Amino acid sequence: MTTSPDELLPATRRALLHRIAAAQAEGRAPSLVAAVVRDGRTVWHGSRSSVDGHAPDENVQYRIGSITKTFTAVLVLRLRDEGALDLGDPLEKHLPGTGAGEATIAELLAHTGGLAAESPAPWWERTPGSLRPELSDVLGERPLVHPVGRRHHYSNPGYTLLGALVEEMRGAPWEEVLRREVLEPLGLDRTGAQPRAPHAGGWAVHPWADALLPEPVEDLGRMAPAGQLWSTTGDLARFAVFLAKGDDRVLSADTVREMRTPAAPAEAADVMDGATYGLGLQIQHRHQRLLVGHSGSLPGFLANLTISVADDVAAVVLANCTSGPLLGTVGADLVRIVAEAEPRIPEPWRPLREVDPSVLELAGQWYWGTHAYGLRVTADGRVSLGPLSGNGRSSRFRATGDGTWTGLEGYYHGELLRAARRPDGSVSHLDLGSFVFTRQPYEDGAAVPGGVDPEGWRGIG
Repeated sequence: MTTSPDELLPATRRALLHRIAAAQAEGRAPSLVAAVVRDGRTVWHGSRSSVDGHAPDENVQYRIGSITKTFTAVLVLRLRDEGALDLGDPLEKHLPGTGAGEATIAELLAHTGGLAAESPAPWWERTPGSLRPELSDVLGERPLVHPVGRRHHYSNPGYTLLGALVEEMRGAPWEEVLRREVLEPLGLDRTGAQPRAPHAGGWAVHPWADALLPEPVEDLGRMAPAGQLWSTTGDLARFAVFLAKGDDRVLSADTVREMRTPAAPAEAADVMDGATYGLGLQIQHRHQRLLVGHSGSLPGFLANLTISVADDVAAVVLANCTSGPLLGTVGADLVRIVAEAEPRIPEPWRPLREVDPSVLELAGQWYWGTHAYGLRVTADGRVSLGPLSGNGRSSRFRATGDGTWTGLEGYYHGELLRAARRPDGSVSHLDLGSFVFTRQPYEDGAAVPGGVDPEGWRGIG
């Protein structure tokens, strides 16, 4: 029997099923449903239920809580890409009079705007949104609890403000804008602000007994952009593909990459945990891989979306209980199981279509002082520069069109690389943000800052 390379192996599928079965049983979830995405398509779906014969499929809706924030962030970044706003703009410029207008759009997206974590009492997740009809009701008398921009402090009211910003600039309700600009283009027709059958009911499980209590389902009103949405594993699997690859009908690949880039100063505990936050996305380091996505919870529901872009694998996990299984751990495990059991098959190596002699001339070994570096010309038309041994600063560089190159990551991100040439046209050295790289360590006659001792290298006699 043969297996298509597009399908998971039987052993992998069993390992995935075992993981969610253990999560549902040990976490005492009334139901748990999961999906795995690889190479841009759903390759596995599984579910477990406490009701025989009624295991949910990929079309059953669950409430997804704060994964809603990622959808709201997409709407804000669409406005930025259209030129309607800049992420550095203070909120006051576009949505005046909130009392929190000092925070920038980027700071609100990254939860660094200094706002409180929750709205004033009563607990907004278990009470009608009609109790908070205005932004002032969401923010309260003391919107800011930290200096703006100084620390990452997760804020639900911050995303309420971003939803209000979208409504102000689009002249339409947040839900309507989301449907028109994101859900419909991506084909997420089972995602929305209100549940549509078939959908799961939300439950609380008694911590000391195997007993259930139904949780209320509240319309969050103004707080909707922070956590209102219902969705399915099928829809969230498609959303995961979008967050990994982009879709020009909604956001480009470059913009979703920006969402996945750390944007918040990490607390000491976050550094220890390997976790930080981008623009509407949580970022963490687990199992020696970088994972992005978001978790969510509301009374009666838990949700998690986890993506490993490097492995091209994503997982979605949903459950209908207030607490119980640790879905973030489950999602990371599902990604790990597939990535380790069936590693991504690299694309075939292909040579350059054309070879530019002036670029090829730069390839090879260079020295920054006594540190040996190698410069490679890659098939995507870029160059990379990195240490030949040990750890050190490295980056890929993109041609700017005028003979220089711009760094794409790390210490050299945004820095300019250029080849300095002698009067005869030969390359003298590389200049990278004022650092001089020469063909030999402290090469005689090279433009090394501070000069080179004229007696050259020597021993100690």
